[in-house]
Amino acid sequence: MSIKASLTSFVALAAFASAAAADRTPLSKEVRDAEQAFAATMAARDHAAFTRHLAEDAIFFDGEKAIRGKAAIAAAWKGYYEKPNPPFSWTPENVEVLDSGELAYSSGPVFDPSGKRVGTFNSVWRRESDGTWRVVFDKACSACDCTKAQGD
Repeated sequence: MSIKASLTSFVALAAFASAAAADRTPLSKEVRDAEQAFAATMAARDHAAFTRHLAEDAIFFDGEKAIRGKAAIAAAWKGYYEKPNPPFSWTPENVEVLDSGELAYSSGPVFDPSGKRVGTFNSVWRRESDGTWRVVFDKACSACDCTKAQGD
């Protein structure tokens, strides 16, 4: 392959990559909006709205134990919605969408009622045939105690 052909191929590939990134921007916004609406269900104490964000085949993790299916997850989370004040909140910091536009990843901080960061959530979203984004995987982990790590 000549240098000119290689350069032309490189430019075409770079243009394609740039166009693909531009095409993901609206999808990333959709996923971020879906995650924020999902989180708002906790503040609003709206368990039914929480449930509507779940895919039928979703898997949520409670520690290392997998909770499988929308009904089981809804039942496991019902207690978080029964008291007048939310036990925690979350907000997306990172959102990435596959080039296919079919799956997305979101993650961000989890806060206790006082606003202290207590963890990080990680969710995978799937775009359903009607265009709605629903959670298919969710797992949180505890926040790092960075001051302790630095003092060691």
